[in-house]
Amino acid sequence: MTSPNILSDAEPANASDRTRRMRKLAVALLVLAGCVNYFDRAAVAVGNPEIRAELGLSYSEMGLLLSAFAWSYGLAQIPAGVLVDRYGPRRALGVGMVLWSFAQIAGGLVHSLHQFLAARIALGLGESPMYIGGTRVCADWFPLKRRALPIAIFNSSSALAPALAPPILTMLMLAHGWRVMFIIAGLAGFVVAALWAIYYRAPNDAGIPAADIEEIHRDDGAAIPHVGWTQVLWLLRFPTTWGMFLGFFGVVYVSWLYATWLPGYLEIARHQSIANAGIWSAIPLAAGFVGAVAGGVISDRLGRLGGIDAAGTCRLPIIVGLVLAGIATIAAVYVENLWTAIALMSLGLFAANVASSCGWALAAVIAPVNAVASLEAIQNVGGSVGGSLAPLVSGILLQHSGSFVPAFVLAGAIAFACAAIYWLMTQRRITVSISPQ
Repeated sequence: MTSPNILSDAEPANASDRTRRMRKLAVALLVLAGCVNYFDRAAVAVGNPEIRAELGLSYSEMGLLLSAFAWSYGLAQIPAGVLVDRYGPRRALGVGMVLWSFAQIAGGLVHSLHQFLAARIALGLGESPMYIGGTRVCADWFPLKRRALPIAIFNSSSALAPALAPPILTMLMLAHGWRVMFIIAGLAGFVVAALWAIYYRAPNDAGIPAADIEEIHRDDGAAIPHVGWTQVLWLLRFPTTWGMFLGFFGVVYVSWLYATWLPGYLEIARHQSIANAGIWSAIPLAAGFVGAVAGGVISDRLGRLGGIDAAGTCRLPIIVGLVLAGIATIAAVYVENLWTAIALMSLGLFAANVASSCGWALAAVIAPVNAVASLEAIQNVGGSVGGSLAPLVSGILLQHSGSFVPAFVLAGAIAFACAAIYWLMTQRRITVSISPQ
């Protein structure tokens, strides 16, 4: 699931064997949980045509259903971040896994749009601690200058699962129907919750040497004295926080255009069957997985070159990634050849996921460690707004124009704008020793 050789690049040379094993176990559990998490999200997109037909939904109503998860997920981000920072990721993620699994199963039992919306809203609440909690796990286990790579490996689950989900979920749906597809995905979540409860421990509870714990936090700087809502207000005083909030909007907007409408786009605009759309969708989504891992590798290599701080090694790939994603996304919708369109969408998702993994890593190196989850939460609120608007706005544009061109062009323009925001607004590290400006 994770490569020991790749992850070893993030290991300090003097770390004990137990610390190394526990780090690899933590990242492996996060990747597994992240994959199940995204399988649950992707189920509606994969079942799009069948769900629309059975429940009698219009394109606009389907866009609303596709975006319902993102609204509750986004609204729950800051409370979830505070809970992760206060109670730790072991408890926060464990409770979240159980809740989202119940919600996913409920999605397979609905009989109306309103019931389905309620299930997706509950899914968003349950999944809200996943990625902010996972980033906090990496901040707890890895030194400041070595965090980008494990965060990227963990974050790659957000691209790996969408790549695997279309063919796997499509086969389940064709064999047993979309309802059984939802229920099986929900049951998988309970398995992951049990593994997390049994095997994951924070460094202080894992029996690792004190010297390793000291090494992890050597470069973190001063911690915020009070963990809670006060630290959220403190973080909001920094322009860097707002730059991350606004910039991540574009990262997730582009990603969620593909995650929610790619199978539908291939069926409607490219005239592919349900089975073929599931297969074709896997290619750009697989490229997105490669991009998610590549983001961490690129950031790590930039750090080893020297002359650039930890935050800079994340900012540069974000900016370049957003620009490339914008170009490829706009170009993809204009080409006539299907293979060329798939290649461009693959480049777009590769670049967007480079930006995504480095965006998550940026929060882990630019703020005090006990504020990482809260900063990630603020950033991900912006991302969730983008994630909720992308399917909804795209559905409305499709409904009124009869074409996907406006939706793809808008996504590209948003990517360009957010690249500029990252360039201008995220240049200063957030520390207790300086005042916001």
